[in-house]
Amino acid sequence: MGYFRDKFRGIFQVNESPHRIALAFALGVFMAISPLLGLHYIGGLLIAWLFRLNKLVTFIGVSVSNPWTIVPLSTFCAWFGAKLLGIKKVLPEVDWATISLKNILSKITDMESFTSTLGTLMPLIKSFFIGSFATCVPVSIASYFLVKVLAVRYQKS
Repeated sequence: MGYFRDKFRGIFQVNESPHRIALAFALGVFMAISPLLGLHYIGGLLIAWLFRLNKLVTFIGVSVSNPWTIVPLSTFCAWFGAKLLGIKKVLPEVDWATISLKNILSKITDMESFTSTLGTLMPLIKSFFIGSFATCVPVSIASYFLVKVLAVRYQKS
């Protein structure tokens, strides 16, 4: 735990204003919770580069989503999105007895089967996207203000 606390404190040692530190971190948090799975780090660093923000601070913000937090974050986002959309049943029924690598590959290669599977998963996909955006906006705004206050305190001491 001390390791992560020390790394987090490291963002306040960056030679930037508290506003720019907080903005870079909040942008990273936004990307971390966004539904763009697999593109969090690339997207965060690209946006930091475009706005000339500190890439290290953005990287640390994106790291809010990591192997330990991705499942709970994604699950919460899908649940929250389902509540917002009024969807009662998000997960489709699964016939666990027929799941095999061969069946999965055959469904992917058969376009009709793939389309049917995608249609079955659409409530989950919609819930996840809506829930992620509805979560990442307020959480990134809150993280901006929190980090800005902490950066001001750190730079005064």
